Amino acid sequence: MSAPDELAVTLYGAVSLIARRLRQSQVTAELSLPERSALSRLDRDGPATTAALARAEQITPQAMSTTISGLSARGFVIRTPDPADGRQMIVSLTPEGSEVLRARRDARMRQFAESLGSGFSPEELAVLKKAAPLLERLGQTF
Repeated sequence: MSAPDELAVTLYGAVSLIARRLRQSQVTAELSLPERSALSRLDRDGPATTAALARAEQITPQAMSTTISGLSARGFVIRTPDPADGRQMIVSLTPEGSEVLRARRDARMRQFAESLGSGFSPEELAVLKKAAPLLERLGQTF
């Protein structure tokens, strides 16, 4: 096995474990995975139809409609008629939806920082700090 192959195995395992732990940790205003995905996509990409969200998340329009209905009932999204096609509804993030995403991200970052602060020496933190831009660049190359 080549050096890049060995490193890929190690990094893949580490990143997968970190992602799994982040998904498993509980934070206030808990959202389901489909709800988090829909809110994050609206936050990142802006308003969209339910059908466009479903395509982007690779789920059925019916499943996305159920997710959006739940988010709407909680005040996290609003649906307005599409001015170009009155049969369609445009889903937008509300200020409350943005706030729940921000609070969730902040809580996750605090958990992450606590883990770094309690589990790593200053020298190890320095190594992680140097590696962080490389890991970000690796994520962008996919």
